[in-house]
Amino acid sequence: MSRRPFVWLLPLLAGACTVGPDYHKSNIAAPQAWHESLPAAESRVTAAAADPQWWHLFNDPVLTQLEKDVADASLDLQAASFRLAESTAERRIASAAQFPHMEGNASYARERASTNGILGLLGSMERNGENPGSIASGAQGFGPTAMPGSVGNPSFNLPQYGMSASWEVDFWGHVRRQVEAATAAMRATEEERRGILVSLMAETAQDYINLRGVQAQKAIVSHNIDIARRSVKLTTLRFQEGAATRLDVADSTGQLHTFEARLPALESQEVHLLNALSFLVAQQPGALNARLGPPKPIPPVPENVPTGLPSQLAERRPDIRMAEERLHAATASIGVAVADFFPRVTLSGSLDIQALQFSGLGSWASRQYGFGPTATLPLFEGGRLTGQLHLRKDQQREAAVLLQRTVLHAWQEIDDAMADFTAAQRERDRLEEAVHENEIAVQTAQAQYVQGSSDFLNVLTLQNALLNAQSSLITARTQVSRSVTQIYRALGGGWETRYPREIADRDVPARHG
Repeated sequence: MSRRPFVWLLPLLAGACTVGPDYHKSNIAAPQAWHESLPAAESRVTAAAADPQWWHLFNDPVLTQLEKDVADASLDLQAASFRLAESTAERRIASAAQFPHMEGNASYARERASTNGILGLLGSMERNGENPGSIASGAQGFGPTAMPGSVGNPSFNLPQYGMSASWEVDFWGHVRRQVEAATAAMRATEEERRGILVSLMAETAQDYINLRGVQAQKAIVSHNIDIARRSVKLTTLRFQEGAATRLDVADSTGQLHTFEARLPALESQEVHLLNALSFLVAQQPGALNARLGPPKPIPPVPENVPTGLPSQLAERRPDIRMAEERLHAATASIGVAVADFFPRVTLSGSLDIQALQFSGLGSWASRQYGFGPTATLPLFEGGRLTGQLHLRKDQQREAAVLLQRTVLHAWQEIDDAMADFTAAQRERDRLEEAVHENEIAVQTAQAQYVQGSSDFLNVLTLQNALLNAQSSLITARTQVSRSVTQIYRALGGGWETRYPREIADRDVPARHG
């Protein structure tokens, strides 16, 4: 087969270009140091390198194992992995357009030509007195000769087989831009999955810390209930001895019931948190009761909380990386829309073996073929192509604004989390002092009541104040530890997991740049 018909294509192939704007990675400005809106507290953030598995800071083996279980079993993460696999398949589909399309074919048909149809325009052809219709029978080759009379043409066999191929010459980068957009969209889906992992790790730690906080609240309330019961016994005994009034007994009994009324709500919160953690590890409600039910202290925070450098934020936050890839995809889509205005050239060819008899299928003389280029140029589309180009440009502008918004929102979340961390520590420190003083006050009031130098109302008031202060202190301690999880969530920590990655990642190409 001669290659001369394609010689004219060589200059065009050499000059092939990619139309549309090229994407350049955004330069995200970052401060030299973290902004601290509030004065530093006892524990503070540092620019030291952060461990991706930041929950190790709490030094709690139960939490560490729980985080691993969530990473391995979370249904949300599994669903995100399959979305990534779907996006990877879509990229593979787009990439396939870069290569020639080839297919084989084979067919057999039993046909009959109409005497009164198109062949009738050609007239009757008899050769050397041959029986009319013998040519059409296939014995002497096909012809338009019809059988005499009204019988018409005879039926004949038409077996054939062969192959065909086509390839779009991507002069203007139409296909390349489609692949570029699909690749960016796939990577955006990968970052979405990583974002889900970051959220899961933070949510697991927060639920676990809240659980330990509720269990600590229950312990404080139970301790105060024991004190209230002793007060009831004391006032009842003093009433029987005539040293107290019935009012003291009623007040102490009412206080006991008030304290007891706090337990059901705390027990309900504990059940909710246990169920939430069970859901995160894809288990039925109550599945973690035996494992997490026994109370443990609220995980404390270390003196230094390493967060890395602010300049690393864009590389750590999955939502920023996802917004960056979406801007990349939108930019590449402009190139696709621009390429639609230019001619599209497709090279195609086919080679078939066709014969009226099966015995002729093995003969090279039965071959038929065709090849050549096909060019198409849009002449009138009613404004469709122009509208599509404007749409793609507007989508790119929107993606750029969303990237800017995502970065700004990230800085806001980090600053808020750090402010919460500092404020919670300061609140905790003041409440520790308040609890200490309230304990002294209760002990003094109880001694004065026993000595008869103070009424029982003073004891009740101080006991209520002590319980409220103790409850607030537990809440503050919980918030201190929980704010650390909020900091790492805002920083995007946790996505660089060392656990085995999900099935979709095996098809993700390496990131360039």
